[in-house]
Amino acid sequence: MSIATNPLIVVADRFWDGIADRPSGRTSVLVRGRHIEDVAPTRTRGAKVIDLGDRTLVPGFIDCHVHVVPDLPPDTSVSAQTLAALTALRTLLDNGFTTVRDLGCAPPSITVDLKQAQREGVVEGPRMLVAPRIISGRGGHGDKSAGLAERFGVEVGALADGVDEVIRAVRAEARLGADWIKFAGTGGFGSEHDDPELVTYSQAEVDALVTTARDLGKPTAVHAFNDEGVLRAAHAGVRSVEHASLATPSALTTLADKGIWLVPTQVVTVECLRHLDDDEFWTDKADHLRDLFRTHADRMHQRAAHPARSAVRIAFGSDASVLPHRDNWREFPAMVSTGISPLRALRAATSEAAALLATPDRGTIRPGALADLIAMPGNPFDDIDCTGNVDFVMQSGQVKRHAHP
Repeated sequence: MSIATNPLIVVADRFWDGIADRPSGRTSVLVRGRHIEDVAPTRTRGAKVIDLGDRTLVPGFIDCHVHVVPDLPPDTSVSAQTLAALTALRTLLDNGFTTVRDLGCAPPSITVDLKQAQREGVVEGPRMLVAPRIISGRGGHGDKSAGLAERFGVEVGALADGVDEVIRAVRAEARLGADWIKFAGTGGFGSEHDDPELVTYSQAEVDALVTTARDLGKPTAVHAFNDEGVLRAAHAGVRSVEHASLATPSALTTLADKGIWLVPTQVVTVECLRHLDDDEFWTDKADHLRDLFRTHADRMHQRAAHPARSAVRIAFGSDASVLPHRDNWREFPAMVSTGISPLRALRAATSEAAALLATPDRGTIRPGALADLIAMPGNPFDDIDCTGNVDFVMQSGQVKRHAHP
């Protein structure tokens, strides 16, 4: 796609800056190089104009919970995994996501190398912040050994038990090039041997993990579904909690009081619960997954609306590749279906996501910010499904997608 010349005007009939309560009318944005120079500029002489017409212009979206390496068979080669990740990155960018936080893959070097390759312009995709692997206790959510340890003495995963091992694991992730440290505070749905109600780490282990990460300048994200996992992580000082679909209002109040973000990843839960009795939906999924959702369905239904009713800060996260990367935008309507307002959902993927990731140069349209601009037909404040129709993408002043005249 073309590189934006200097200066460049992008204009659309509706405009939202990532913060305001509602979009405004027709507005121009002046881009110079990689950054936004002005909004509604008074002088535009000599500027090339991209008129997007009847569209809504918004900041580039940010997905705070993805796995760019698809869920492939365990014997898939590293090169095949990397090639699949390239397609996933391009898909996420085409969906309007100009930044993502990748929360773990195996082997971890893939995402670290992809982050650098994207930064250098070698590959096309969102900018990446990465947690190379999920630190987990043995037998926990991140233990992928699946019998290999017993048969061959091989362990798969960033596995650590006890305070000393946890500290070493954090330092190993930092050495790999981690921007974030992620750990399993509870079990999950995706692994056959555990359960989202199981708590992985003691308070002492969580405290040591978070403190070590903080000393190394790394924020922490915890995979946690229930109150105990959420609260242990919150008391230790994590920056974000992922999932929390079994958490009570009291636990969410604790997060709000401590200024900890929730990344609820609701689309996977909403879709699985919606299709619980649809045999076709589960044909390509592991049997244990459906059984786990059936076990926890009643409480997950009851607690789905708790984030919307709470004061917790919410950031957007889709958990792609648990769902196809092309569908990561569906987190928007999933959030709205549980009572989160369109405004709060859109902020979750723009200004709130940027605040969580401590990247103040994106998430809003304002002078000095990176020129990450996307547009879609319609108005997402009136129809949140518009977010699935992004057809203009600019990243750092470069037009990456322009599907209309």
